[in-house]
Amino acid sequence: KQWYQRRVAITAGDKINSSGRSIMSASQVLITELCTAFGLSSASNIDLCNGVGSSSATLECDMDSADDADSILSDDMSEADVLSDTNMDSEEKADIELMKPEQFASLERIKQTIRKDQEQGMMYGSVQATDRIMKELKEIYKSEGYKTGVYTMSINNDNLYSWDVFLQKVDPDSPLMDDIKKLDPNPQHIHLAISFGPSFPFEPPFVRVVAPHISRGYVMRGGAICMELLTRQGWSSAYSLESLITQISATLVKGKARITFNHKGTPYTFERALCSFNALVESHEAQGWVTPPKEEG
Repeated sequence: KQWYQRRVAITAGDKINSSGRSIMSASQVLITELCTAFGLSSASNIDLCNGVGSSSATLECDMDSADDADSILSDDMSEADVLSDTNMDSEEKADIELMKPEQFASLERIKQTIRKDQEQGMMYGSVQATDRIMKELKEIYKSEGYKTGVYTMSINNDNLYSWDVFLQKVDPDSPLMDDIKKLDPNPQHIHLAISFGPSFPFEPPFVRVVAPHISRGYVMRGGAICMELLTRQGWSSAYSLESLITQISATLVKGKARITFNHKGTPYTFERALCSFNALVESHEAQGWVTPPKEEG
């Protein structure tokens, strides 16, 4: 519904802007577009919008039930018809063409959550960080890695600053991929949690392994990942989240990561991971980063 309502607003806006209409005439265009979008009959007295002194007139759009407004597409309009509209904003059209409607709807839902938080003075982060993370999310949805099932991802409770990424495929010739296949049929993945700070993209996100327990592979106690890329020293604002996920996957394989089946120790937690990560950053800031020998991966 949100996906299509956004589309209706764009179409109406294009028609109004392109014709330089007056406010009253523009209102007529918007009302007509809304009635058409939701399969409603046109208002019988809509022409009164063009006249002066019509404030007493009432706009009557027949609606059988409230459920009619929830219809995404009218009977005579398909998704292909929506995408073929030449009046549509080019960037918006490209997003819809390359993403599934439910993905576009997810983005719209997140935007509404952000607006609501702003209105209530509960906004976390910054405008710059929010814009960049939204851009990264769109790119993830359109990426080959996501579409082909190399990884999937979700947003925690519509919180744009908290992602869950699920690595489903790594190097097919690696022992780690063999281990992933041996996991219970559901789920067969490595769960990563990505947390963004208000200074993103000028500071790196915090990435940790949530499950399963992994030995080696540069995974530390608590689930933190030992990568210079994830530190302020090694991070660049030019890096994309798609490339970051790919690099983490490669690092796990390079470090000869293996899944510890039937692990009985302390589970990974955010607090333990953050503590381990801060300790390794402090150590490397003092001693520098050393590239391991080739025989170590």
